[in-house]
Amino acid sequence: MATPEERIAELGLTLPEVVPPVAAYQPTVRSGAHVYVSGQLPFVDGALPATGKVGAEVSPETAKELAAVCALNAIAAVRAEVGDLSDVVRIVKVGGFVASAPEFTGHPGVINGASELLGEVFGPAGVHARAAVGVASLPLDSPVEVDMIVEVR
Repeated sequence: MATPEERIAELGLTLPEVVPPVAAYQPTVRSGAHVYVSGQLPFVDGALPATGKVGAEVSPETAKELAAVCALNAIAAVRAEVGDLSDVVRIVKVGGFVASAPEFTGHPGVINGASELLGEVFGPAGVHARAAVGVASLPLDSPVEVDMIVEVR
């Protein structure tokens, strides 16, 4: 069976460097067998590829792609904390936040971008509990943000 790193490469992706915090927090905190990953924005090469509200300035399809980028950034943060993604036992919970126009209700479909990537990378260990929540705004006018709780060896 392929390792998570090999699956990432098979998907044509590369784990980015961990995005430095934009405020007073750490990207991850490990407590026992769990790694708590702070909310990750969809930074690519240090910039947000899109800003604005989903259902207004940002399409749901673009937002779903950005949610996958958030998950990739979260995976990078986990690797930086534990050293080897093969030490991931399970993705326990994902929190997905969607800055959306008031009439937009497709939050679960947007956050599926993160959930689907986690399933592709971690297989059965990537199946998780989840929340997909609409919010009025997110830091830096990001359309999406994703956080996670991960069980590790």
